Amino acid sequence: MIIFRAMIGLMQMDSHIDITTISAWLNTNNLYNEAGGLEYLSSLYDSTYSTLNIDTYIGLVSNASLKRNTINSLNELAQKGYDGKVSAFDFIENIERVVFELSSRRKVGDFQNIINLSNTVLDNINIRHNMTGDITGLDTGFYSLNHLTNGFQPGALIILAARPAMGKSAMALNLAYNVAKNNKNGTAGVAIFSLEMTSEQLVERMLSSVSEVPLGNIVTGKFDIDAGYNIKQIQRAADNLKKYNLYFDDTASITVSNMRAKCRKLAAEGKLDFIVVDYLQLITDDSGRKSTQEEVARISRGLKLMAKELNVPVLALSQLSRSVEQRKDGNGAASKKPQLSDLRDSGSIEQDADIVMFLYREDYYNKDSPRVGEADLIVAKNRQGAVSSGLPFNFRGELVKFTPITRQQTNNNE
Repeated sequence: MIIFRAMIGLMQMDSHIDITTISAWLNTNNLYNEAGGLEYLSSLYDSTYSTLNIDTYIGLVSNASLKRNTINSLNELAQKGYDGKVSAFDFIENIERVVFELSSRRKVGDFQNIINLSNTVLDNINIRHNMTGDITGLDTGFYSLNHLTNGFQPGALIILAARPAMGKSAMALNLAYNVAKNNKNGTAGVAIFSLEMTSEQLVERMLSSVSEVPLGNIVTGKFDIDAGYNIKQIQRAADNLKKYNLYFDDTASITVSNMRAKCRKLAAEGKLDFIVVDYLQLITDDSGRKSTQEEVARISRGLKLMAKELNVPVLALSQLSRSVEQRKDGNGAASKKPQLSDLRDSGSIEQDADIVMFLYREDYYNKDSPRVGEADLIVAKNRQGAVSSGLPFNFRGELVKFTPITRQQTNNNE
């Protein structure tokens, strides 16, 4: 139980868990001998060191060194305090100097001056100015979305929220595929965390979207030859998918720290450009908080920090509260359009997100709607750009596929 507590403590600190870090935690908390000591720990864990945890080991050594130097310096200062030849003012000044030197060894970020920051910003502006494309971030594959966001930017937390059955998982998979295909000449790396469906189910949905064979046929393995569906279409789509760097993880009870650790490995190999999480409310919070709002706030903040640390955009799906269905203002289906206040469980999601998008289908609420088979991608918050009341898409649920509606198509529909 003591060792388990140590592991929980390390997880809460986002630290790697191995015999070295566990031993350090037990020593710090005066529980080393009570836990059985080195012999017992070694019997539980094969102490094989690797470069994977090198940053953690360096941190432990640095921390121990700083503590030892601090103790030695303070002991020396205490002894000098009894020297009658040293004035109180000199003694205090000496203490301030030693404490300042020790404090400067702490691992903290320094202020950045306006000169360096201005030069960096100007360099970035020049790079964007000389770019031949229209976007500065990741190409989403959707022109209208690129136009609003300038592409998904590094370090951005993007929330895609909707009520169930609106197609948010389908949109997320479409975006994941588009990013892998359209960026870095088809070599962009995309990590997809699914806490609800298995990885195989996600690939089935991708195959349906790419091959345009209905998902139902793929799941059953039965193909309607008269409708033009056959196994060769699936094989060609699979060959197409294999060209791209798409990585799936369907761990059910995963934490943000676990996600970050897995993504660090991909980033270290140069295989990470975009992260998709489906969905936020299913992520496990290991902080011990009892309030749902506190849990969601911690998870939301963790996703934003992950995006910032790894310098890649993170797309997190989120549920909307039932208040959408309960809202009645006389405008019929239009009253069901999501708002920022509908984000479920915590206002911190809106606060942490750089972009908040909603999916809305009018025909879901009004079966007689003239917009059957259409969906709006609402950009309700965009920290670095404009918002939109609805980017129009065709949605073919049987193919798990969203297709943008052009202005010409929209005019024809009118």
